[in-house]
Amino acid sequence: MTKLLVRRAQVVVTMDDDGAEHSVCDILIEDGWIREVGPDLLTDGAEVLDAAGCVVTPGLVNTHHHLFQTLTRAVPMAQDTALFSWLQALYPIWARFGPEEMRVSAAVGLAELALSGCTMSSDHLYLFPNGARLDDTIDGAKLIGLRFHPTRGSMSIGESGGGLPPDGLVEREEAILDDCIRVIDRYHDPAPGATLRVGVAPCSPFSVSRELMRDAALLARDKSVRLHTHLAENAEDVLYSEEMFGCRPGQYAEELGWTGADVWHAHCVMLEEREIRLFARSRTGVAHCPCSNCRLGSGIAPVRAMVDAGVPVGLGVDGSASNDQGNLIGEARQAMLLQRVTRGAEAMSAREALRLATRGGAAVLGREECGQIAPGFCGDLAIWDVSGVDSAGSWDPAALVLAGPRKVRDLIVHGRRIVAEGQLVSADLSDLTQQLRALASKLSESL
Repeated sequence: MTKLLVRRAQVVVTMDDDGAEHSVCDILIEDGWIREVGPDLLTDGAEVLDAAGCVVTPGLVNTHHHLFQTLTRAVPMAQDTALFSWLQALYPIWARFGPEEMRVSAAVGLAELALSGCTMSSDHLYLFPNGARLDDTIDGAKLIGLRFHPTRGSMSIGESGGGLPPDGLVEREEAILDDCIRVIDRYHDPAPGATLRVGVAPCSPFSVSRELMRDAALLARDKSVRLHTHLAENAEDVLYSEEMFGCRPGQYAEELGWTGADVWHAHCVMLEEREIRLFARSRTGVAHCPCSNCRLGSGIAPVRAMVDAGVPVGLGVDGSASNDQGNLIGEARQAMLLQRVTRGAEAMSAREALRLATRGGAAVLGREECGQIAPGFCGDLAIWDVSGVDSAGSWDPAALVLAGPRKVRDLIVHGRRIVAEGQLVSADLSDLTQQLRALASKLSESL
């Protein structure tokens, strides 16, 4: 039996049903699970981690990412464009990727997330050029050690068929479904506390057929895995749905089986009131990606209305080609600020934004055993040192979204330290970033 005792945290923000916060508190983790929370717990042979001067929160949860995009940050021709033009500028670059690009990009992207307090992340990989497979991303994730929810994405309608992606990046629909079955059978772990779960994720209504959307939903439910896609990301996206399908995105999703407690959609910037009510009734989840939505000029998602209606909402950093960073605590702050700028200073509190980033994200990914610091929950903790300059003078150090810090001191995933004293310890980050820079240079020179 392995034991870890996190001792004398200045504040433990539990995110439990009562929103309890404990001062000068210990947390005991045994074999990856939280066993006790309280003052002056007995060490009883446990490894002791001193958390004096620190705030401890549940590990943050990232509900939407494209990890392969870590290799294409700040590409000049895609810096100042909206979604569709941005994609068309980047598709030719992504078409040059292969297995190594996918693996290294995933590892570096997850390392960046870990340093921002993230213990669990989804990923949406929807293109597979030059022999790349979802397996490559999974291999990269294993190096870092976060809980990982990769989704087998896809594109099947290219430019010649009225879709957005170039024909060379789309796949046959039969092959897509066959590979979904392969990766689910090989990797998906439905057990409580699992570190790897697989989902099914056609890219978007403008890059796959109605038939693939419907068949993917049927397959996912037959395999008891979750479904994910992009929906209602911006005005162009909605217009495409209206012109091609004769309905709004929410109706399109409902008609094809893409609503329900096993579904979550990315962005949903342009959802109307009746679509919000539909998602609330059906418990359909939303991955809110505020920084990416700002970067691409997509708009401000109606998160306050969604939460008030009962829609499950988590946060996502989205890909680093549209966000430029993978900092989840920063995403929580941005989510709070955007709701305030549209609805007033009381629209969202710092603690509510943090709840979206922890318990909210865990619920969206179907991980009810994560997202809280309480006995019986997974031992996933973010430990934030609030003794530094970025928290100096703060009267409420638990309001991390307001005063910082923006990086963790320690990160614990299922009782194992992934970050220690601000440094990634599960992998050699210097080597990984050097590999990524070399791959980026090679891609740039090839163009």
